Amino acid sequence: MKTSIKAARRLTDPYRVTNGRSFRLKDIDPDDVQNITKVRAQEALERGVELLSEEQEKLYAQDRHAVLLIFQAMDAAGKDGTIKHVMSGINPQGCQVYAFKQPSSQELDHDYLWRTALCLPERGRIGIFNRSYYEEVLVVRVHPEYLEAQRLPPVKGDIWKRRFEEINNFERYLTNNGTLVLKFFLYVSKKEQRERFLARMDDPEKNWKFSVKDAKERQWWNEYHEAYEDMIRHTATKHAPWYVVPANNKWFTRIVVAAAIATALDDLKLTFPTLSPAQREELRRARQALA
Repeated sequence: MKTSIKAARRLTDPYRVTNGRSFRLKDIDPDDVQNITKVRAQEALERGVELLSEEQEKLYAQDRHAVLLIFQAMDAAGKDGTIKHVMSGINPQGCQVYAFKQPSSQELDHDYLWRTALCLPERGRIGIFNRSYYEEVLVVRVHPEYLEAQRLPPVKGDIWKRRFEEINNFERYLTNNGTLVLKFFLYVSKKEQRERFLARMDDPEKNWKFSVKDAKERQWWNEYHEAYEDMIRHTATKHAPWYVVPANNKWFTRIVVAAAIATALDDLKLTFPTLSPAQREELRRARQALA
């Protein structure tokens, strides 16, 4: 166990961002695999899934902490597949997944954190946000017309800096109340995204995954790139770190994400609850009753 956790930390450390002041996306190579082979990656993923299953059982039994996993990425970066494979050993009763699409009229009548706050995980459970409130400093920033639709009061100063501050305060509030917050940006290259789009178009069984809107968004690639970089610079903290994960090789992405979650859960020092003397006495009486 300890050996596996040490290896996991070595794997994830290059991609963990806790202070974004000097962060630059160009310092991360989307093709990076750390000289790990696909065969070794599959073995590592199996160990990681097993570790997550063990830690989740303790998390649920202890009922003191919650875990929030946030996934952000450009289209076709592999969010769905990563969630599917990494969480494959998790008990579904202790895990909730939410995918946040374009806000509804009801959601637009509330503050931008409202709809995600409703879906926060309970103590003892793992919550997964497939996209999140970070869309409010990404797509809304790239497309100002979305901001206009929110009908906000007149804004003084830089609204994006204000939102970064609000998000940081929100995540600090969550961690202060027992929620472990881990954020993953799956970093895919523009070339690889194109290849995946073409693969979806060529395979009849994957046609449903392709959206013309996704392809159109490529024209704002540089704007999204800048928005993601600025977001990480302003919201990477020790209590809610970002992991900027190379995503051109899905098998490598998955082991990095699994390793990051496993090490963070290990840091919580989760244990199964111990019985009080009164509870042990009840257990003894129950055993006698079954004799």
